[in-house]
Amino acid sequence: MHKFFISKENIHGDSCIIEGEDVKHIYKVLRLDSGDKVNINDGEGTEYLGEIEEVNKKEVKVKLIEKVELNNESNLKVQLYQGMPKSAKMDLIVQKCTELGISEITPIITERVVVKSELSEFKKVDRWNRIALEACKQSKRSLIPVINTPIEFEELQEALNKYDLIVVPYENQKGEGIKYVVNEVKNKEIKDVAIIIGPEGGFEESEIQSFKDLGAYIVTLGPRILRTETAGFTALSLLMYELGDLGGI
Repeated sequence: MHKFFISKENIHGDSCIIEGEDVKHIYKVLRLDSGDKVNINDGEGTEYLGEIEEVNKKEVKVKLIEKVELNNESNLKVQLYQGMPKSAKMDLIVQKCTELGISEITPIITERVVVKSELSEFKKVDRWNRIALEACKQSKRSLIPVINTPIEFEELQEALNKYDLIVVPYENQKGEGIKYVVNEVKNKEIKDVAIIIGPEGGFEESEIQSFKDLGAYIVTLGPRILRTETAGFTALSLLMYELGDLGGI
C-alpha cells in the first residue's frame, strides 16, 4: 500500500488533504482514484489507513478510516554530526542514514572542511529534506528525521552535553572499536547517541582532544580507511545493531 506524508495542518478530524508533488504522482503515475486505500503519515509517528474520496489536479481528499499501530522506529535516538563533505556526498549520507533509522542530521564545519566557500549552497536544506522524505517512504519509516543547517565547531561542542553516548570514529585510533564501547556502556541506559564524523580531510588532533574532554569515545571502524560518506552509516549500522533494533529479536 502506498504511503504519503502530510503535515498535521492538513489533517481535519477524520479527513485530510494531500497537496504538492504527491498529487501529480497519485493521479498520473500511480493512477489512484476514489475508493483506493492509502497510508497517511503526519511525519511525527502517527499513521492512518485512509480511503481516497476525490482526486483532482490540485489536491487529493482522503477519508481517515483508522489509526495504524506502528513498530518500526528504534528506541535508540541517534544524531549524526557530519563534517561537511563535497558536492552530492551529503545526499548519499542523508539517504542511507534515514533508511537505517537516524533521528537527526547536522552538518558541521570543522578545521579541514574544504567547502567553506560554498556554504550558502549547503545551507539550503530543502534538497536534503526531500531526500530524507523519499528514503522514509522507501523504508516504511514513520518518523522523518530532522535535517539541520550547518553549525560551527563551537556550536557542536555546546550541543554535546545532552547525549548519553558520544562516538567519534577516527582513522588514527587503534584497537578500541564499537564492541569496546558497547561493553563499556552495557550497564547504562543509553537512549540518546551522537555520532561525529570528520570531513574528507579528517579531524585535527585538537578537535579529537576536545571530544575526549567531553567524554566521547574515540573509536576505530576497522583496519581500512573509510570515506566520509561511508563512515557515518557504517557507525550507525553497528550501533543500531548493538544498541538499537537492527539485529532483530
